[in-house]
Amino acid sequence: MSRMKIAYTMTEGKGDLDRLLADFADKLGARGARTRGIVQINTDCETTHRCDMDVQVLPDGPRIRISQFLGKESSGCRLNPEALEQAVFETGKRMDQEFDVFILNKFGKQESDGRGFRDLVAQALSQGAHVITGINGMNRQNFEDFSGGLATYIAPDPDSLMAWYDADED
Repeated sequence: MSRMKIAYTMTEGKGDLDRLLADFADKLGARGARTRGIVQINTDCETTHRCDMDVQVLPDGPRIRISQFLGKESSGCRLNPEALEQAVFETGKRMDQEFDVFILNKFGKQESDGRGFRDLVAQALSQGAHVITGINGMNRQNFEDFSGGLATYIAPDPDSLMAWYDADED
């Protein structure tokens, strides 16, 4: 029986993690790997407010806007929880087909609180898929608790991600 293969990566620059994981999903798809999960595609906006956050349901699902505009002066969380749940639902519909890797753009507050994609990550692991997620410093401990300390840190570069995916599971 192969052991669980779960990993995370972190970046510093705004939007870098989203681009890294979206490119990784594209490269895996081009190689014939079957992907599930979501990647985030940010849409540049006017300088008066931050970018819009959209997620692409893998491999060929809809693109869903998960951010909400709270006004130019707002500084709170812009995540639209209902839209995130729609992304979870759309992803869940694709989990009964075989897949090789589950990508989650970010294990965030929703997952830390037991919601969001948390159950689908567990399902992907139970189905034997590789799982990789982005995290930020604020949710790192919650992710480590969730993964039981079994997650591997992967340097945030394309070659390291591919080497992790290609590594034997001995």
